[in-house]
Amino acid sequence: MQRTSLSLAAATAAATVLGAVAAVPGAQAAPQPPDATRPQPPSATRPLQPSAPPVTTTVAPGVTLTSMAFGRQDADDKWTVHVYLPVEPDGPLSSANTALGPRATADRVAAALRDKGFAPRVEEIRTPDFADRRAGTLGWTVRIGRYAAEAGASADLARVKAAGFAGGTRYTPQDGSDLRAPHKVHVMRVDLRSFGGSLDTAFGPTLKGTEKLTDLMAAAGATAGVNAQWFYNDAPGGLYVKDGRIIGSATQGRAGIRFSDGGRAFDVDTFRARVTLRAGGATAEIDGVNRIPGEVWNCGGVGGDLPTEKPQHDLKCTDDSELVRFTPEWGQPPSGAGAEAVLDASGRVIAVNASRGAAVPAGGSVIQATGASAAWLLAHLPAGTQTSVTEEVWDSRNSKVPLTAGTTILQVGPALVRDGRVSVNAVGDGILREGPDRTFTYNWTVRANPRSMIGVDDRGRLMIVVVDGRQAGYSEGLGIASAAQLMRQLGAREAMNLDGGGSSVMATASAGIVNRPSDSTGQRALGTVLLLRP
Repeated sequence: MQRTSLSLAAATAAATVLGAVAAVPGAQAAPQPPDATRPQPPSATRPLQPSAPPVTTTVAPGVTLTSMAFGRQDADDKWTVHVYLPVEPDGPLSSANTALGPRATADRVAAALRDKGFAPRVEEIRTPDFADRRAGTLGWTVRIGRYAAEAGASADLARVKAAGFAGGTRYTPQDGSDLRAPHKVHVMRVDLRSFGGSLDTAFGPTLKGTEKLTDLMAAAGATAGVNAQWFYNDAPGGLYVKDGRIIGSATQGRAGIRFSDGGRAFDVDTFRARVTLRAGGATAEIDGVNRIPGEVWNCGGVGGDLPTEKPQHDLKCTDDSELVRFTPEWGQPPSGAGAEAVLDASGRVIAVNASRGAAVPAGGSVIQATGASAAWLLAHLPAGTQTSVTEEVWDSRNSKVPLTAGTTILQVGPALVRDGRVSVNAVGDGILREGPDRTFTYNWTVRANPRSMIGVDDRGRLMIVVVDGRQAGYSEGLGIASAAQLMRQLGAREAMNLDGGGSSVMATASAGIVNRPSDSTGQRALGTVLLLRP
């Protein structure tokens, strides 16, 4: 194994140059309004500054892994008591559970705290510029004290709770706005011309279920890997096209990566999909593929979903009338009320059941129906009926994506870099939660978290990046906007966010896990992963 390092001065110079490269496209004579249809220039955020020489290891011919340290702890890094606010302005304080709220609500809670002898401060939380939403105020938080150690914040939090309030502790470098805080970044670059292998996706024996990255790597004989999609009900969420077949439901309009030829053709875009079932003269749109009927995680469904049909990350929408297709990749379909049609490999209906739960035949599928859709299925899919299923995917230009045998699409998001420019469609990708409770937006989008990302750099090399986080004093993590800035700083021409948090893990066959996952138990079991196969 070859190991090299750069001097700190050289690393700083490189970061400065990359930061300048990222800033040039954003130069404008005057501010322009956001346009969700085009990449936006990066904000004025400074590039991360190296605090130690990066170390590069050759993983395999054409594959390098660079571990980098940015920022450092300083005297401003403190623990604090974070007091929760009620959703309703006049709601009870002892059971409040939102991290931030309107200024009036924050002022009310702060006044109540002062009446109890505390010295609170009210702080404004702002979102940065996104491609489809200008920077602005997200809400207001209420905090008490600044402590050198978490124990001090925990002791005062106990006093706050005893006085009739709710809250938790926070480490201020993880607020997402301190780019001087410590960050550990692991960057894998893959020149597929030299590597000779391929980028691929993988999951366990079935889609329904989770496996650890290192186990999936060992089973595939992979050179390296990283976590991929988020997962719900122990199954991946979002559009999943593998070898030209849709095996996972689309979140309509969310970002994803499309690649073919083992990753040699690579693109970040937004995708929509339609799966159509035809039986005789009847036609129906399939609501979902390989997911629990009625549960539309991340929303963005095809019709009848509540409370919204727009993407909303980590929100479960519902639909009491659905047709859901199960393929052999899923495993055993769920049982329950409704109806189902069992189809053989040719699409012929070989069984019809008045409840759900039949196994998928080899090469065939099962169409499950709930609610009013069950009556449609029983009326139009009697045994012996010949059916056909059409799968279509469109990109952001409304062009149909050829679903060839080598095509893979993995929908995660949001997009971070498009055409060499920072571009995060926060509204379109559902990472700005609308409504009175914006805790999700604050915690997931604005605050610092572990992040995993994938992209391609200006030389056409694949980039797989993991930023450790939630580890006070070691690595705090990044907000989404800062993650996009980092990917551009590292030279990304296209980049997309993957699942993160405790799921963020990177490993190589030779070294094992190379980052430090944030869960105390180590690496999580995952729904899908991205692998470099030799």
